[in-house]
Amino acid sequence: MTGKKRSPLAFFATGLPLAATIIIVLMIVIIVVDFAIIGVPNLGLEFLTEYPRNNNTEGGIFPAIFGTLLLVIIMTLVAVPIGTITAIYLTEYARQNSWFARTIRFAVNTLAGVPSIVFGLFGAGFFIQTVGAGIDEARWESKLEVAEVALSEPSAPFATLKQATIADVLKFLESDDAVYWNEAINAIETYPGGETATASIDQVMTHLRANPELNWGKPGLIWAALTLALLTMPVVIVSVEEALRTVPRDIREASLALGATKLETIIRVVLPNSITGMLTGSILAVSRGAGEVAPILFTGVLNSARELPTAVTDQFMHLGYHLYVLATQSPNVEAARPMQYATTVVLLALTLALNITAIMLRSRLRKKQFT
Repeated sequence: MTGKKRSPLAFFATGLPLAATIIIVLMIVIIVVDFAIIGVPNLGLEFLTEYPRNNNTEGGIFPAIFGTLLLVIIMTLVAVPIGTITAIYLTEYARQNSWFARTIRFAVNTLAGVPSIVFGLFGAGFFIQTVGAGIDEARWESKLEVAEVALSEPSAPFATLKQATIADVLKFLESDDAVYWNEAINAIETYPGGETATASIDQVMTHLRANPELNWGKPGLIWAALTLALLTMPVVIVSVEEALRTVPRDIREASLALGATKLETIIRVVLPNSITGMLTGSILAVSRGAGEVAPILFTGVLNSARELPTAVTDQFMHLGYHLYVLATQSPNVEAARPMQYATTVVLLALTLALNITAIMLRSRLRKKQFT
């Protein structure tokens, strides 16, 4: 039997994709090996557990590792549930040709194509300057109402005199409850003329209203995580929607025929049979979110930090941004090069570890599903 000659079209159909795949894999291997050769020898316990020193050219990157992990966890907790619920609605409840479903899909497709830096600007304008500032304004106004009542009490400096020194006002608030009045004390300390100046209660309240203490209306971890959640949500929605569509409609109809409600069918039949595809979407979202830097530039990241974030409103360090700082803003770029490569290795290893964890979980659930 003589073998059939392969046509040029068949070669292009199989050979070109294979060649492109080999080139891409080789490029990835070369990049990873290059970083590993220089970066791995500079890794050590000190580098992984200490804080940066001397303009980030010495010390370690522990705050950046901690901040990156915390950011990815919060982002995942926000993006995955909301994206999954949206995909369930679009697949199971919404009429496919309704204007509402088409509008949602158009919005999702549009978000998927928006540059990441635009998400950063949106996060700064909406989350920080609108939502955060609104929370601070409401919280500050409520506290000022309590402060005005407190400063009018018989034991307050203004009880006997129409005016009092700023020092007396500060002393009264500190003796009343220094922790509760901490923000008001910080604002009063900036009063023109200092502690020796005298003022009426109306002047003090006017100064306080003009100098609100920012807590939510400033860059912080929560706003950066929400911005990244918006960035990665289209990936979650599309992947979960595709996973739900792989469940045969016959299974849904069989469940409904046995007396199960639509919600019970979704929870007990559809979701268990599509969980592996849903986890794939989560893996893609985590992978993209862990390495994004542009969206967090304006929403919470720091060049360097001597403390770990203790609240969701605190700023934080990030491995990707730390790498950018080392490469572009270091006073001695050559001296910082070993740290650049070592930081890159840690970022790649962290992303790989998150992906492997999700893949192992997906594999375990898949085995349980078919056993």
